[in-house]
Amino acid sequence: MACNSGTCQSGCYRDDSSVGAEESPPLIKKTEVSNGVVNSRRSTEHLDDGICLKCKVNRTIAAADGGGDFGGGDAGRFCADCFRSNLFGKFRLAVTANAMISPSDNVLVAFSGGTCSRVALQFTHEMQSKAQKNYDASRDRALPVFGVGVAFIDEKAISAVSSDNLDRAVEEMKLIVSDLAPPVKQFHVVPTEAIYSLDAGDSKDRLNELINTVNDVTGKEDLLEHFRMLSLQKIAIENGYTKIILGTCTSRIACHVLEATVKGRGYSLAADIQYVDARWKIPVVLPLRDCPIHELNMLCSLDSLKTVEVFNGTRAGINGLISSLVKLLQEENPSRESTIMRTAGKLTPFHFNRMPEDNDYNGQVASRRRQKKYNLKTKDALPPESFCPICNSPLKISSFGTSINFENGKTNPNGIGAACCSSCQFQVLPNDPSSLEHFISLLPPAMVSQAGDNDRLSQRQLREQIEDCLLSDYEDGT
Repeated sequence: MACNSGTCQSGCYRDDSSVGAEESPPLIKKTEVSNGVVNSRRSTEHLDDGICLKCKVNRTIAAADGGGDFGGGDAGRFCADCFRSNLFGKFRLAVTANAMISPSDNVLVAFSGGTCSRVALQFTHEMQSKAQKNYDASRDRALPVFGVGVAFIDEKAISAVSSDNLDRAVEEMKLIVSDLAPPVKQFHVVPTEAIYSLDAGDSKDRLNELINTVNDVTGKEDLLEHFRMLSLQKIAIENGYTKIILGTCTSRIACHVLEATVKGRGYSLAADIQYVDARWKIPVVLPLRDCPIHELNMLCSLDSLKTVEVFNGTRAGINGLISSLVKLLQEENPSRESTIMRTAGKLTPFHFNRMPEDNDYNGQVASRRRQKKYNLKTKDALPPESFCPICNSPLKISSFGTSINFENGKTNPNGIGAACCSSCQFQVLPNDPSSLEHFISLLPPAMVSQAGDNDRLSQRQLREQIEDCLLSDYEDGT
C-alpha cells in the first residue's frame, strides 16, 4: 500500500520544495574492482553537474571542454585523470588476470597506426616502463623486464595505397616508436608477401595471383586478414618473440561476432573473442578486449597520441554491412557493442584460450583461475583440435575426413579443399575444380603444412576408433 503525507510516520515522504539541496544527497551506486577499474551508476536527477564520479573533485571532461569535442558517456562522468586511469586499469586487469605478459616475455605489438594499436602500444610501454623502474630500484633484481617489439605489415603489394604515402606513413610510425622512452623497442616492417620466403618479385606475383583467384569480396577481405596473422607469426618466430599483442577492442569484437554468425562460423566463434588465443605457435592476446573504440579515441585526443591512417579504407561485402549495422546500433544505444560482446562471451572457450602452462608461477596461477572460472578441461583430457588450413578456425571432428592424403611424401592439393571450414569453402575457394587446384598450388607453405597436420590427425583419430578391430603383430599369423 502506497503511503502519503497524511499517513506516513516513517519520514520517507518528503516535499521536494521544502528540502534543501544539502538534505538530498545524490544517489550513487558504485562498485570498484582491482587496478582502479570503476563501474558506476548514478541517478541523473541527482547528478552534480560537472563533477567527476570517481574523485568527486575535478570537473568532468565534458564540463571542462564546454560541450565541444566530447559528448556524454565517460566524458560526462570522469575527469581526464580518472578516465585515463580507469581505461588503463581495464588493460592492466586483462593482462594480469590472464597471464598475458610475464617478466621473461618478449612481446610483439601489432601496430597499424590506428587508434586501437596506438593505445595498445602506449599501455604496453607504460607497463614496461614501470617494470623497468621497479627493476632499477630493487636490490636483488630477481625479476627481469619484459621486452617489447613493434611490427607493421606492409600491404603495399595488395592495396591501392601509393608507395609515397606508405613510405611517409612508415616514417611517422618509426618516429612514434622511437619517441617512446627507454627501453628501446625494435620496429619491424615486413611485407605481406614475405610469408612465401621467396624472392621479392616472385612472392609478390604469387600473392597477387592468389588474391585474384578469389571472386567473393568478403572472402578476399577475410583472406587478407589471415595473411596478416601469418605475417605476424613469421616476424615473432624469426625474432624470438613469445607473445603477440593485438589492439582488438570491444567494438571490433562486436562486429566480428555478427560477421562470424552470418558466415556460419558459430562453432569457432568462441575461439576468436577470448583474451588469449594459443592455437597459434606464438600465442595472441587481446588486452583491449573490454575497451570500446570511443574510449580509445577519447584517450588519443586527451593525451595527443599521434595516429597514422593507412590501409583504413571502407570495409566491403558482409564485413562492411555488419560494420554499418553495429555503428547504427551503437548510435541508438551506446551499450550495444558491449552487450553483443558480453553475450558472445558466454560461449565456452576452447582449451587453447588460455596460456600454455610453463615454469612461471604467476602464469600458472592465472591459468588455473581461468580454468576454474570457465570449467575448462585440461589439454591432456581433450582430443586434439583440427584447424582450417585457410583461416585456422577449429573444426568439428565430423567436418573433415581423410580426403587429404600424401603422394610421394607431399600433400595432395586436391584434398586440401575438403579440409577447410564451410565458410572458406563457400567464400574463399573457387568453385571450378581447375581453378581450385590452381588456387591451392599458390597457397603459402604455412597453410599447406596445416592441411598436412589435419590429415595426420584425421588418420590417427580414425585408427583410435577402429583400434579394437585391428590385429596385433602376434595375431596376424606372420
